[in-house]
Amino acid sequence: MPVASRRSTPRPVKKSSYSFLSAPDVLKTSVPKGLHSVALHVVRTEGFSAWSKKQNKNLLSLISAQGWTATPGSVALVTKTDGTLDEVYVGCGLLFSLYTFAQVVDTLQKNIPADLLKKMAFSFSTPHDLSPRDITLACTGWALACHQFDAYKASKKVAPVLVLPKGADKVRIDAQIQAATLARNLVNLPANAMGPEELAAAAKTIATAKQATIKIIEDKKLLSENFPLVYGVGDSSLRRPRVIDIRWGKASDPKVTLVGKGVCFDTGGLDIKPSAGMLNMKKDMGGAAMVLAVLWLVASLKLPINLRVIIPAVENSVSPQAFRPMDILPSRKGLSVEIGNTDAEGRLILADCLTWACEDKPDLLIDFATLTGHIRTALGMDIPAIFSNNDVIAQQLQGIAMSNEDPMWQMPLYQPYKPDIMSPVADINNAGNNQAGGITAALFLESFIDKTTNWIHLDLSAWEVTGRPGRPRGGADMGVRAVLELLEQRYAKKKR
Repeated sequence: MPVASRRSTPRPVKKSSYSFLSAPDVLKTSVPKGLHSVALHVVRTEGFSAWSKKQNKNLLSLISAQGWTATPGSVALVTKTDGTLDEVYVGCGLLFSLYTFAQVVDTLQKNIPADLLKKMAFSFSTPHDLSPRDITLACTGWALACHQFDAYKASKKVAPVLVLPKGADKVRIDAQIQAATLARNLVNLPANAMGPEELAAAAKTIATAKQATIKIIEDKKLLSENFPLVYGVGDSSLRRPRVIDIRWGKASDPKVTLVGKGVCFDTGGLDIKPSAGMLNMKKDMGGAAMVLAVLWLVASLKLPINLRVIIPAVENSVSPQAFRPMDILPSRKGLSVEIGNTDAEGRLILADCLTWACEDKPDLLIDFATLTGHIRTALGMDIPAIFSNNDVIAQQLQGIAMSNEDPMWQMPLYQPYKPDIMSPVADINNAGNNQAGGITAALFLESFIDKTTNWIHLDLSAWEVTGRPGRPRGGADMGVRAVLELLEQRYAKKKR
């Protein structure tokens, strides 16, 4: 019996009503009927002393007993004599953080019994000194703290309700929450529920919701439409490869193209990963999840750009038809690629799609990819690397990212390392022996970029390792908010 026949039956997880678009429904325009209203008071750390002098002794005694001095993110719970929660005091620094109110949710869930918490609705006290930006951060952070990936869990945490304050930009808040949660959900779904076909279906769901057009090139059509590297990587799996192409916006607006790495699971191929390295490889489609999240934001906020999203969706498996070390594969660009390592597959599928993207001559091209462990060594799990052929745009993005709690850092496209990925038998090799593997990976991608195209490559982890308030362990949205603001600054020309 042929090998393919023995393993041709897919083994998906049990179908459920869970949707990757499932986002916390915790923000309300008024206190829902039947819920007890609890006041939220924001106290600035630097003004705590002056604030304290205006409060009654009973309140000061209650918060003093909790050691609360309005340090940023700290929370004090004030109850009535019967033990009912009456007020919540939140410490805040000069700069309001996205995660300040995530700390509030975390404190409530840890200290208030679930049966009581679900009977409460929390409202900002007035007057307050929160700016529109602060309000957006507070509400977004609250909802992100309520997010949990519970598709396969029987028990669920109670998500406390927050009443939107006056002046809240509900459209923007809802868009940011939905974008972040869809990115997290897609990354968190196990590989047996999120293969190339399912990723394409998710992209179609998003495109339909946002009135975008979508084209999907499947399996052997990839060869006839000139995506040999995508096909070469994806041919190792019975779950056939695809290229997803989504377009949104007016043709007359500036062209922006996003490319997202969609390796739905990465065994490493014939250069197979050890078990520790393979454990979290369901997240290797994190780049695809991020570009779909940016698409959601751009379309929700109706930015005046002509947006294109390209996702090569594959599974890098071990099979008789898997590509091998030292194979030489053609590319859409016309460059021949020697395979130095089958575990460097992400840059291969990106290469064809970046070439395709440049053919459309976008004003700006950005790719998102969970590409190298070297960058994780250099910058850790939290900070994606920025590589770019335009330092002005790269520095603009870095500034935005570092000031918006969506950190990224520019790394050099150091051309003297380029010889490390040159091949004696082909035009280029997909893996070098240089310790700066993040740089050589970016240099490989640059080889497939038209020199006139403004290009940014983001090497990210898409994963939260330990779990923090507002950032649960697992799939993490990275670079999404920063790229949105970059697009707003470059194209929307609107001050927020």
